[in-house]
Amino acid sequence: MTAPGYVLAEVSAVRRLSPGMTRITLRSETLGNYPSTRVGDEYVRVHFPEEGAQPLLPEVDEDGNWHYPEGRHPHAAPYTIRRFAPSAGEVDIDFVLHGHGRAAGWATGARPGDRIVFGAPRRLYRPPAEAHRQVFVTDATGLPALGRLLEQLDPSVEATAVVEVAEPSHAMTLTSPARRLDVRWVPGRGNGVGPSAITETLRSLPLAPGTYVWVAGESRELRTARRYLRHELRLPAEWYQVIGYWTDRQEEWLARRAALDAESRARLRDVWEGVEDEEVGRDLYDMQLERLGL
Repeated sequence: MTAPGYVLAEVSAVRRLSPGMTRITLRSETLGNYPSTRVGDEYVRVHFPEEGAQPLLPEVDEDGNWHYPEGRHPHAAPYTIRRFAPSAGEVDIDFVLHGHGRAAGWATGARPGDRIVFGAPRRLYRPPAEAHRQVFVTDATGLPALGRLLEQLDPSVEATAVVEVAEPSHAMTLTSPARRLDVRWVPGRGNGVGPSAITETLRSLPLAPGTYVWVAGESRELRTARRYLRHELRLPAEWYQVIGYWTDRQEEWLARRAALDAESRARLRDVWEGVEDEEVGRDLYDMQLERLGL
């Protein structure tokens, strides 16, 4: 990381991967010392500039917290690092082009010389060492992480990947050193173009003992997927990871949440208080969201 606690990176290349995704290469001299986790699904919060403006740089306190002038908080969203090349001072970030939203709009118009800001990465993928088979189910938003995770698999592992895409032309080549790789594309489902089939897909796949399951996609759909893995199959928490990458009609969802009365907001805020088991906390949080119509 840079001394201020963030990376200010410049676009050095833009490449269209499919009609639905573009790859943006970002360069910064400070990336040579970047604290990458080196894990395939590591992600960063990218802070986007206003249209036609330079990035707004945060002040970072001694605890690593970012602060912006009041009323000037840039749009931020989490994105996977698809490639990390410290010797070149580069990262690649792949963006889904869904025709709306600040981040997709920035990516659509990105040109060499444009600049953005991002922080340190986090990772979620942690398969048990004894997992001999891995199953990945995602929509297009999980493709960057999926691609890098597959490339990092041990040659002794078998892997199955099922990906929902808007249309057949959005499918891409995925490779892996895995002993066996089965990739399936499901066009016309999820991704804002149709009902997601992620939970249905999980139900159709054999998930025998020794199988690690990684699922990513639309947040509300994944509540059902997680319930299936945790409560129907009763998988131990270390044998699955379910990650909500986006929320369908997010602006409407945020507006409904903002309109909650004070008591409802407090119940939602306090649901994690005193809960030590993260999976129990997620159960309680999801139940509360559904009670509130969120």
